[in-house]
This record gives sequence, C-alpha cells and structure tokens, in this order.
Amino acid sequence: MRVLRCADSALLVELADLHAVQALHGELRESTPDGVLDLVPAARTLMLRLDPDRADPAAVERAVREVRVGERRRDDGGLLRVPVVYDGADLAEVAKLTGLTEREVVHEHTEHPWTVAFGGFAPGFGYLTGGSPKLAVPRRGESRTRVPAGAVGLAGEFSGVYPRESPGGWQLIGRTDLEIWRTDREPPALLRPGVRVRFEEVS
Repeated sequence: MRVLRCADSALLVELADLHAVQALHGELRESTPDGVLDLVPAARTLMLRLDPDRADPAAVERAVREVRVGERRRDDGGLLRVPVVYDGADLAEVAKLTGLTEREVVHEHTEHPWTVAFGGFAPGFGYLTGGSPKLAVPRRGESRTRVPAGAVGLAGEFSGVYPRESPGGWQLIGRTDLEIWRTDREPPALLRPGVRVRFEEVS
C-alpha cells in the first residue's frame, strides 16, 4: 500500500490489485474516518476525498493503514436486477471467443452475480466484476463510434451497461431499457460501487 497526498483535499491509496481495492473500500465504507467526504475506487487505487476544514490528512492516513481487511463479503450496496434482451451485435463473436454457444453465454452472464467495482469512462458507467470467468473476452479490435444507451457489454473480466449513447469498444451481448443514469434522480447512477447486479433475460 502506498498513500499519496493530494494537497489537503484528498488521499490517493495505491493498492496491489482490484481485489485489494474492493476489500479496503468495503471496510472504509462501513467505518469511514472522520472528515472523509467520499470514497472513489478505481482498478488499483482508492481516493479519499477530504473536507479540508475537518479532516486531518495524517490522521486519516493512519486510520487507513490500520484497517485490517477481513474475508467477510460486503454486500451492503444493495441488489439491482437488470432486465436484458440478449441480441447484441457481438453475441456470436463472444460465443466464438469463449468456446460457448450463444445460449451458454447468456446462461453464464445471468447465472452469476456481479458487483460494481468502480465507475469511470462516462457518468453512470459501472465496471462490474465477479461474474463467470468463462466470459473474459478482449475488447473489440476497433471501437464503434456509436453504442446505444442501455447496451450491455463485456471486456476483459468486466461487464457493463452503457448509460448513454457514446463511442465504445466493448463486446455487445444485449440491451436493457433500464435507465442506468438520470440527472433528475437521486442518486443519478444506479450502478454505484458496491451495488450487486443480477442480469435477467427478458424477451
């Protein structure tokens, strides 16, 4: 673990891997040090946004270093069920890459629970982990200039749902009508770090 100070407004904790980030994020979300306003996980870092009027960066750093990460799974982010029509443009390619049939791809995607590890790329986009290892596929060789809102994709170990129309290079396997991101809702994003996700096939 390495802790870097960002003036008096944040601490950036560098960790070995995504598993370590998720574990530390879960512990700190349950017992947040005084003066910490927000926790922002990423693939190998966790940023603690501080209240400069209340937080003592040295004390927060000590609290972070004293955390003892347990093996207990933390699911307090809630469960989100995402209905999906599995007719994505890359479904056949994913089947080919994984050695599965298209129906088996759908089964693997829906049978295993996913968890939002962190957000990025675009507002409301969550990187979901913990699904079937059989679905690990590379990004497309060439990104699309337009991916529709609600498109469900795979890339590496992750699954995700495009919150709005944008360019993108993930392998598209389906689509959902669920509005993942809405600015008139609180909170705007449904896919927030720690939220568990169950994909459910619909026709």
